Amino acid sequence: MTGELSRLEKLYYRLEAQQVCLAWAFAQIADKPGVVFELGLGHGRTFDHIRKHLPGREIFVFDREVDAYLDCRPDPAQLILGDIADTLPEAKARFGGRVILAHSDVGSYPAEHNARIAQVVSANLAPVLADGALILSDLPLTITNTTRLPVPSGAREDRYHIYRFSFSHREAGEDDGRLLPQLP
Repeated sequence: MTGELSRLEKLYYRLEAQQVCLAWAFAQIADKPGVVFELGLGHGRTFDHIRKHLPGREIFVFDREVDAYLDCRPDPAQLILGDIADTLPEAKARFGGRVILAHSDVGSYPAEHNARIAQVVSANLAPVLADGALILSDLPLTITNTTRLPVPSGAREDRYHIYRFSFSHREAGEDDGRLLPQLP
């Protein structure tokens, strides 16, 4: 057996990290106004988890198509369908500066696809984020004016990524906050 993780182990550690990071983020935004973005509906399990733990919070879901379990689908008014390369830039007019939590779970594809989609999310997410917003992602991102945070205890550092967005990077004359993805 090699030191490389099996696909089952990778999935397990990613889901474990995702749950730990989401629980931490829910506590962090509890007293902050703003909407939540779920990038990547998939089967709807994470959306279902988010709405259970953030009752009353507006959650907007982005995906190419609906392939979720019937009981894990958002209200059609909160579902934004289409290619994220089109829908995320269009969201700026409607949500500019209002997103307090963005959960991006759009990876799990071949490396070329993951790199392209991480670039799309990185290039288009900042305009919708509120000051102090949290971004959780299964892929490493390079979003302007963000600081990468360590994952909470109980999550493996290389399985999930947390960033905090802040307007103060620019105002304080600091670097622009772009972080390079960590290589495995």
